[in-house]
Amino acid sequence: MHQGESSNSIDIFDILADEYSREILLAADRDPKTAQTLSEECDASLTTIYRRVSTLQDHDLLEEFQTVGSDGSHRSQFKTTLEELHLDLSDGQLSLTVETRDELADNFVSLWSDLRGED
Repeated sequence: MHQGESSNSIDIFDILADEYSREILLAADRDPKTAQTLSEECDASLTTIYRRVSTLQDHDLLEEFQTVGSDGSHRSQFKTTLEELHLDLSDGQLSLTVETRDELADNFVSLWSDLRGED
């Protein structure tokens, strides 16, 4: 995903200015986390977590996965999709490029490289 200068850039700046949103992105970067786990790790109420998660999902910065627990219950887990942000200041204008992970594409590229014996 790539975004240039637009109202979306302003939204992304606003999202990243929020401490809880940044903490959620960092906490869910390596492993998917439940809302409860995010609440504990970010020291925020579940209401705050769900509100921020919704905003992050609206901007494709966080992805939701459904898992089944050992007791058979279904749980939502969240994982950061944000990979890189690039800010360009040129001719008095800011532009933002957002790059997100595509797990399926990344897995395919990795599999293809493994099959071809590439490092």
